[in-house]
Amino acid sequence: METKHIIIDRKNVNEEELREAASIIREGKLVAFPTETVYGLGGDALDASAAKRIYEAKGRPSDNPLIVHIADVAALSFLAVDIPDAAYQLAKEFWPGPLTMILKKSDVVPKSTTGGLDTVAIRFPSDEIAQAIIRLSGCYIAAPSANASGRPSTTCAEHVMEDLNGRIEMVVDGGPVRIGLESTILDLTEKIPVILRPGYITKQQLENCIGKVRVDKGIMKTKKEEGAAVVAKAPGMKYRHYAPKGQLTIYEGESSSVISCINQKIAEKMKEGALVGIIATEETKDSYIGGMIRSIGSRYDEEAIAAHLFQILREFDSLHAEYIYSESFTDNRLGHAIMNRLMKAAGYNIEKV
Repeated sequence: METKHIIIDRKNVNEEELREAASIIREGKLVAFPTETVYGLGGDALDASAAKRIYEAKGRPSDNPLIVHIADVAALSFLAVDIPDAAYQLAKEFWPGPLTMILKKSDVVPKSTTGGLDTVAIRFPSDEIAQAIIRLSGCYIAAPSANASGRPSTTCAEHVMEDLNGRIEMVVDGGPVRIGLESTILDLTEKIPVILRPGYITKQQLENCIGKVRVDKGIMKTKKEEGAAVVAKAPGMKYRHYAPKGQLTIYEGESSSVISCINQKIAEKMKEGALVGIIATEETKDSYIGGMIRSIGSRYDEEAIAAHLFQILREFDSLHAEYIYSESFTDNRLGHAIMNRLMKAAGYNIEKV
């Protein structure tokens, strides 16, 4: 299969250029497109065969739920049942935007889209290209991140082509995404709503809107739990995600101790002839000796760190880094989401110094 790559000028989005992408989705085939969070791999959410093709193209386990993308809040009452008032309050506050809500699914949503569950994950993206494709297709679009399963999520079209070229019909190139981390996922089927994946919309923001919200205890675990039975109500809960090809280790502790420890590891691995990558910040990048040093941004700009995380992990893949060492990040506004992704990418390989 030849994957068609079309480039869209965001300064002058011409919907005519997106009609072919919409038509492909209507036909039950697949299109990758940008959202404000990451690139998504889209297929008709109500077509069981399209969902199957998404899993096959990504190499994704079929019990890992897909998020259904909509372009109209009214779609909630078609796709879900027993919708709590909180869902509409959240939609009014945060949609369109990077918030996914989990609700009880209606009968129109096939279980192939929901990973076999009786719940459905729904999001209304704010990206104008994503919205246009949804509207023009006349479909609700199931769209997990447009990457090979387990690899870092894609934040630009070039990364999508690296992973999925020849596996899907089209990639719509809208340039780099704005946020760079997947949406916050909130489960509204529980008595107290539960955050199943942290993201750009924080716990504090959610509680300001609907009251008490709790965080799933598995989100910020610091080690891999072998043999644990996991029911994946949301993407990314059950399987390893975001992993670079090299062995990633996170170092946590006082800054000077972390730098010293990483420098020691750099020297050891380089003496062995290994290629070493370092994820540093603007404040620390000049403190490392040797290796391939990449700044993820300033510690005072968490949005920049979030936007660059997956990009840097993929860059180290292209540089064939065998070992990658990263500083940890504090649990501020986006620190929770950043560390959640980083720890999963490292397979919970974290050293406290």
